[in-house]
Amino acid sequence: MNDDATRATPATPSEALDLLLAGNQRFTAGTPRHPNQDAGRRADTASAQHPYAVLLGCSDSRLAAEIIFDQGLGDLFVVRTAGHTAGPEILGSIEYGVSVLSCPLVVVLGHDACGAVAATRAAVENGATTRGYVRDVIERVTPSVLAAQAAGVAEDDGFIATHVRNTVDLIMDRSRELTEQVAAGRTAIVGLTYRLAEGSVRPVISHGVELPPAPPTGPGTTSAPSSR
Repeated sequence: MNDDATRATPATPSEALDLLLAGNQRFTAGTPRHPNQDAGRRADTASAQHPYAVLLGCSDSRLAAEIIFDQGLGDLFVVRTAGHTAGPEILGSIEYGVSVLSCPLVVVLGHDACGAVAATRAAVENGATTRGYVRDVIERVTPSVLAAQAAGVAEDDGFIATHVRNTVDLIMDRSRELTEQVAAGRTAIVGLTYRLAEGSVRPVISHGVELPPAPPTGPGTTSAPSSR
């Protein structure tokens, strides 16, 4: 059994973020350890869960959180919607992870080639229409697309980063529980973007924890991460 399989649950936001990013580095390098995925871990978590991070990600089938962060059973409290849109039930799920499960970290994870963002851009720019409840998803992503356009963003990376940033801000604005937890230093929230081909994550924004430096980006792509 490796060290990751017997690790202690992170107690602080920075410890949780370090553990999460280390797992992504292993995945990107092609050296995952697949921690906490054996029968012993299954038995240990059957009666209770103690995840160290809440992760709100897109429902995209290529964005499986436990895989891309090299985590296992009971490590992450995962909430996924198309375009990581955040309605009342999503905010309630995040608050449950923070207030009941005592997770010291909340992560919003976007990704390149996001269908929800692409559909919203098409609706805003060309008047493309959709049917059913997909329209609700587009309506929730529209403020991010409009904000990116107003800032002169032209590339996909910039639209994705803007949407991640806006989702983080929306959660902080609407959830008093999370705002109070962040202010008290008990938890933090960060926004990350994921690159499908590379398998790597890039920092976008944070509240309550310092982000690592962002890798270099090309013109018109993701701006430097911001910490608050």
